[in-house]
Amino acid sequence: MKIECLDNGYVELLSHTPDGDLLVVNAARCSFDKQHEEFDFEKDAKLINYLARERHVLPFRHPNVTLRIHAPLFVLRQLGKHQVGFSWSEVSRRYIDSEPEFYSPVVFRARPDKGIKQGSKHVEPFGKNDFCRERYDNAEQVAYNEYKRLLTAGVAPEMARAILPQSMYTTTVTTGTLLGWHHMYQLRTEEHTQYETQRYAKAVDLIIKELYPISWTALKHNV
Repeated sequence: MKIECLDNGYVELLSHTPDGDLLVVNAARCSFDKQHEEFDFEKDAKLINYLARERHVLPFRHPNVTLRIHAPLFVLRQLGKHQVGFSWSEVSRRYIDSEPEFYSPVVFRARPDKGIKQGSKHVEPFGKNDFCRERYDNAEQVAYNEYKRLLTAGVAPEMARAILPQSMYTTTVTTGTLLGWHHMYQLRTEEHTQYETQRYAKAVDLIIKELYPISWTALKHNV
C-alpha cells in the first residue's frame, strides 16, 4: 500500500507484524498464561477496547509496522521528534550526490493572527501567491546551483549538502510499534500541527487502520 502526499511525497507500507490484533490480546492475556489461536471478534475486540479505554497500553507495543516515508526535510524533522518505539534509517547525502528533489507548495499560507506563535492562518492563498512562488522557486534554484558548483569544485558531498534547503525531499525507512505510530498520529493531526505534516500523519492512519482495524480504532477513540 502506498499513499501519495503533497506534490511528490508518499508513505509506503514495507512490512508489518501479521495478525496484530491477535498479538495485542495475546500479550494482554499473557499475565494469566492464556492465549488464543484465532481472533474472537466478540471477546477479543471487547478486550482491546477495554485496554485502550483504561490506558493499559503495553500490549499495543508489540505489533510493528515498517514504512518508507518520502517527505521534505522540515516535515520529517517534525515526525522524527517521536523517538519512543521507533527506529529510523535515512538517505544520507554524505554518500550520494544525485539531483535533489524539492517540495513545491501549491499555495502560500498567511501567518496566524497576532499572539499565535505556530501554524498558519489559512490553507488558501492570501493574495501574494505569484510573488511568493517566484521568490520560493528562485531560492531553491540558487541553492541547487551553488550545491552543484561546490561538488564540481571537488567539495565533499557531506559538506556541500549543508546549503540545500529544508524543502528538499529525503527518504526514511521507519519501524515503529503500533502504540508509537498512534502517538505520532495523535500529536501530528492536532489542529496546530503544520498542514504538510498532517498530510503524512493522515497517510499513516489510512495504512495502519487497514492492518489492525480493531486495535487502531480503539486507540483513536480512547487514548
